[in-house]
Amino acid sequence: MSEQEPLRIEHRPNGVTVLTFDNPDRRNPMTARLTEQWRHTLHALREAPDLRAVVVTGTGPAFCSGADLGELADRHDESLPAARTHLSAFYRTWLTLRDLPVPTVAAVNGHAVGAGLALALACDLRYAAEDARLGAPFVHLGLHPGMATTATLAEAVGLPRARELLLTGRLVSGARAAALGMVHEAVPADQVLATALAAADEIAAAAPLAVRLTKAALAQGQPTVEQALTWEALAQPVTTTTDDFREGVSARRERRRPHFTGA
Repeated sequence: MSEQEPLRIEHRPNGVTVLTFDNPDRRNPMTARLTEQWRHTLHALREAPDLRAVVVTGTGPAFCSGADLGELADRHDESLPAARTHLSAFYRTWLTLRDLPVPTVAAVNGHAVGAGLALALACDLRYAAEDARLGAPFVHLGLHPGMATTATLAEAVGLPRARELLLTGRLVSGARAAALGMVHEAVPADQVLATALAAADEIAAAAPLAVRLTKAALAQGQPTVEQALTWEALAQPVTTTTDDFREGVSARRERRRPHFTGA
């Protein structure tokens, strides 16, 4: 393991924070140490007023190889209630990513397997290396899928494809993952982070309140038209009262880029 912390944190000037898993020799597993650092980091990010987007990526040949199997095996003799409590806390800690009020972007630089795939699926946008391997081979380890993979994979690729991937435990390339809808785009490995950052920069350049409210709307899942109208009849009027809305209209009229401040 690197002598440094297994999670590197970079706060960029435009409000984009990059979280990088940095334990490449072990393919960036979700160790207890990393999980605790993740918990503290996500808590801090939720309270960051100037945050506009978060990018998650890894170093080396993997994005994230999922749960640390050695640590998981060490808990084999636990009682069922104790194992359930531990794993539930583990899932919820990692999935706090979904609760961030700003958009999140996965730069899947390499293999994303098991809970590593689940973490990528927890992001709002996902970009992968063409030659990365993605999948949820839980059944080949004698495990039921975890970390809400049965829900998030089905949301991404549809229930029939999710059945195929989860029941076979099949791994697919980044290119195939893009074709299935598991990720939004597959690009050469050396372009993954740049592609994800470009998306995050576009988000960061938009009006912060409008972005946050749009994410909140999309987090509700697939609404009916009536539900969407009810939400939008509240959220859009809120944004029309902001300075950013006036700036957006002025910039359009003056044919220039808007400068949004979040006010």
